[in-house]
Amino acid sequence: MRRKRVESSAIRSVGYDARRAILEIEFTSGIVYQYDKFPQSLHEKFMRADSKGRFFREHILDQFSVARA
Repeated sequence: MRRKRVESSAIRSVGYDARRAILEIEFTSGIVYQYDKFPQSLHEKFMRADSKGRFFREHILDQFSVARA
């Protein structure tokens, strides 16, 4: 999956596969996680968020099935 670099102290890049509804996040540690059944509308809000880390904690963490990529 192709990811886009983002401005964040915690998140390095974000990718999204609309066909499979999977969000992929690469953290600054280098670890990559994939979040399943992730709505495209929420991905768009995530990408527009001023603070990616805060948005992640408030709207993604513990809300979706996750697997290490």
